[in-house]
Formats: sequence, structure tokens, C-alpha cells
Amino acid sequence: MIRTATPADVPVVFAMIRDLAEYEKALHEVRTTPDQLHEALFGDRPAAFAHIAETESGEIAGFALWFLNFSTWRGVHGIYLEDLYVRPEVRGGGHGKALLAELARICVDRGYERLEWSVLNWNKPSIDFYESLGARPQDEWTVYRLTDGALAELGGAGPL
Repeated sequence: MIRTATPADVPVVFAMIRDLAEYEKALHEVRTTPDQLHEALFGDRPAAFAHIAETESGEIAGFALWFLNFSTWRGVHGIYLEDLYVRPEVRGGGHGKALLAELARICVDRGYERLEWSVLNWNKPSIDFYESLGARPQDEWTVYRLTDGALAELGGAGPL
């Protein structure tokens, strides 16, 4: 079962974000707090959205956290999937596919023309899973990122 996340889900989603970061060998980069996550998802101006996958017994199996992007070439919104995580003990049960299918349904229903996400190059199990669904890598693009001191300096705050 897939459902929209509620404020009561924040502690579990936060724990799974940390689990995902640990799997991706980047736990040290997680600065998010449960309060920040709650505000991003349920504050006055939500910046992100989340869906929860549950097992048949009602246990939380995983989550998808996403936000809207916009294509100037297509002239419509799309969904950018920030995180997709299914707990290891329930992987292979269709939860990840169901979460992606829900996001695809939202795209179709709302007239969005893209569902996009990033995956680490070494994460072959995820790459194989995504490709089995018909997703294709956009290997002609390279993702760039400004953070920390470089972001502050470019933004006029000077070096940190």
C-alpha cells in the first residue's frame, strides 16, 4: 500500500534518510533534523512531499521524498525524486516499484512530463532496478553542485 506521508511519519522517514545515507557511505553529510524535515513537508509552505510504502501488516517499508521541478523546454512541471528507500528486509516485495508507480501516476494525472532522479554510479542493484522499469540514464549531462564555502562565497557571504 502506498499513501501520502503524515506528520506522524517524520521520525520514521528521518531514520530511513539516515539509513539511506549510511548505505550511500555519506552519513557524515546528513545535517537534516526531524524538525527541518517536518517543516519542509508540513510547514506553511511545503517544499517537498513524501509517500510511504507499507507492508501488508501495516509496517512502514520505505518512502519516496520528492519535489517539483520545471522544464523550460516542455513548459510544465515534473517531479524530482530526491530519495527512494526501501528497508533491506522487505526489498524485492514490490515497494520501490509501487512508490515509483505512484509518482508516475501523479505525473500523468497532473500533466507533468518528467520523473527524474539521480543514482550513484556504483549502485548497480538500483540501476538495474530502474532500467527494468524503462528508466534510462541521462549520461550526456553531468550534475554540478555548490555547497558550503563555495556556495557562501559565490552568494556574497565570503569564505566560511
